[in-house]
Amino acid sequence: MLLAASIALIVLVTTQFRLHPFVALLFAAFFFGTLDGLMPLDIVAAINEGFGETVGAIGIVIIAGSIIGTLLNHSGAAMRLASGFARLAGRPRVPVAMGAVGYVVSMPVFCDSGFVLLSSINRALAARAGVSLAACTVALSLGLLATHTMVPPTPGPVAAAGIIGADLGVVIGIGVIVSLVSLTAGLIFAYRYASRINIESESLPLAADVVEETEEKGPSVAQSLLPIVLPMLLIVGRTVADLPSAPFGSGTFAISLKFLGEPAIALCIGAALALTLPERFETRMLATSGLFGEAIKSAATIIVITGAGGGFGRVLQVSGVAEDLGAETVVRFGGVLLPFLVAAAIKTAQGSSTVAMITTAGIVAPMLGALGLDSEIARAMTVVAIGAGSMVVSHANDSYFWVVTQFSGMTVNQGYRLQTLGTLVQGLAAAAAVWAMSLVLL
Repeated sequence: MLLAASIALIVLVTTQFRLHPFVALLFAAFFFGTLDGLMPLDIVAAINEGFGETVGAIGIVIIAGSIIGTLLNHSGAAMRLASGFARLAGRPRVPVAMGAVGYVVSMPVFCDSGFVLLSSINRALAARAGVSLAACTVALSLGLLATHTMVPPTPGPVAAAGIIGADLGVVIGIGVIVSLVSLTAGLIFAYRYASRINIESESLPLAADVVEETEEKGPSVAQSLLPIVLPMLLIVGRTVADLPSAPFGSGTFAISLKFLGEPAIALCIGAALALTLPERFETRMLATSGLFGEAIKSAATIIVITGAGGGFGRVLQVSGVAEDLGAETVVRFGGVLLPFLVAAAIKTAQGSSTVAMITTAGIVAPMLGALGLDSEIARAMTVVAIGAGSMVVSHANDSYFWVVTQFSGMTVNQGYRLQTLGTLVQGLAAAAAVWAMSLVLL
């Protein structure tokens, strides 16, 4: 009951009183610790320890990922990816192309920013191909959300992995599989249901020439993909090199791969490659007022919220209540479904997927042993299950809901029928995929 009251408190103060999630999580930690009988100095020590360990594990990773996303936005690389994917897919499959480009772009870029960036080319491609704008819009929206919630180096999954103590390489492997399953469900929803709904978008500029302009400007598709894909490959390579069977041996190559595949190193390599995306490199990009400064400011909010989530989780761990709750809930819900349900409840109540992921990770982390989720692969699966829950559902309290509806020309009612229902379908598909994998792997 006390934990439920703490969660309700977080939701209440962030939604009704607009309190910053960082402050809300710290307040909830003190609220829970005090009522559970912990001494004030013990609460402070637990918060400090949890905050420091969490930020130390993922701070540089989030900053580097934010730099990649910022440069991808400002260089025109994201627009080039959209036109390239559309050209490869062909006109009848433009919704698939938009889902695919959203899937790739949202790995380092927040889905809100990604949708704003790609909305004009989405409308232009739909008009040029003569396909449903609603289908293309839903495909893009859900494609962005799939990786935003489940595949590092997006900050939310990175933060959840840091709190849970999961290996990022394993999270990427499971997250890619589950997110592709969920995206497939989203695309089926877009084709079979969304395409029947007509979006009245005459008031929105179609920018019919945006496709031709994009095909002539910006970096190549391969160059645009490299800062995103290479860090992921390096991280996964390190995970493989660390396997007990030592497939790469113990020589120089294996040591180098383990070093380059450290998440902080891999993402910094990606950030360095992202510097090649703008048409011309200028040293002012690295200044406090430049693109690097902008990226670091954006990352700072996520880092401090993540640290507070880690502090809250450590208070739960010190109290011992998490293990007791875990033993009870595992009988009712089954291990891997509990993180999904908690994240879905928090997401639906307060709107932010990132806050839902971080809060749920802090709640679930101390329960992992009792839930039977303390192995390496189970921890990674827990992170992905949390990500799946953080999709369910996007509605009026979610800023992304308003970005999608306003930039696509949807009415609010259409937003509920398309965006809200689509995120429900995609989130449930992801949960089903995680659960099916757990039957085989756990």
